Amino acid sequence: MRQVLHVDCDCFFAAVEMRDQPHLRHVPLAIGGASDRRGVISTCNYIARKYGVRSAMASSQAKKLCPDLVLVPGHMQKYKEVSRQVMDILQQYALQFEVVSVDEAYLEIAPTSNGQLIAQQIRQHIESELGITVSVGIAPNKFLAKVASDWRKPNGQFCILPSDVDEFVARLEVKKIPGVGPKSAAKLHEMGIYTCGHVREVPDETLLKRFGRFGQLLIERAKGLDQRELSQGRQRKSISIERTFAEDLYRESQIQEALTAMWPKFLERIERANLKLEQLAPFVKVKFADFHVTTLAKQSSQASFDQYLSLIIQASQRDQQTIRLLGLGAKLLQPSAQLSLFE
Repeated sequence: MRQVLHVDCDCFFAAVEMRDQPHLRHVPLAIGGASDRRGVISTCNYIARKYGVRSAMASSQAKKLCPDLVLVPGHMQKYKEVSRQVMDILQQYALQFEVVSVDEAYLEIAPTSNGQLIAQQIRQHIESELGITVSVGIAPNKFLAKVASDWRKPNGQFCILPSDVDEFVARLEVKKIPGVGPKSAAKLHEMGIYTCGHVREVPDETLLKRFGRFGQLLIERAKGLDQRELSQGRQRKSISIERTFAEDLYRESQIQEALTAMWPKFLERIERANLKLEQLAPFVKVKFADFHVTTLAKQSSQASFDQYLSLIIQASQRDQQTIRLLGLGAKLLQPSAQLSLFE
């Protein structure tokens, strides 16, 4: 049975601003244009949402609902950079990977993996590394994973087990089905359809006649079915793992010991991605005690334990500080960089 994770950043733009401006963490905050200039809310934090403030709402209306609302102009370049960092982390855990938007993505993991543990690791990794939180849904398909990621927001996770799908979906409101907007929901309500269980009670022919292609989607989703594969538009080009140490490293012998401990996990990650060491060029990441980061790569060399050890030692010599984090990564070698057997 498939295991799909949907990862959704919590109030993403607002979260980045609260991270960078701690005085905004405990006030109602929204990202958007000025209320006196026909501005519109892009996103808001959960404090503001308690007042009824929502995305796409006019800033003037938001200020009426919440007079103490703090409006901050957006900084898209910064959000794009944080998004890239989030996606780089997510790819470390994925067999297949699909970016949906700047703040959400799907991952497919091995059927034998512990999905809930991986979701927890992802949440902890992103929060410790980037200072923002995400919510994760775990389920047998994309539809249910997306529903699940919204179940325990913010900073939560929810798993829909295959054995629970039928009962869970039967109680699910039809408006939770992606694609069911206010107008289509109103039409369904007119037919007495409020839950997916109600959809199942209506003959398929009736739904197809009334809604056409959308009717077929309703029939499938009401049964918890979704055969969509993750889009391969963003092909895996790299793979990596990281480890933050309880005590900083400062001797070469400690570095070698740390690499030896990380190596089996890295090989497992490569195998799960259906890759081989000889297809990969190594790079390393070293984060020092003051959080300064340096990276080093060998663009045309095949990955090996000795290559990584050499790269890490070289990178560690760029600063005289102790090391708090090591990262092992590899990029797919370009065909032109791979030698044939006859060269």
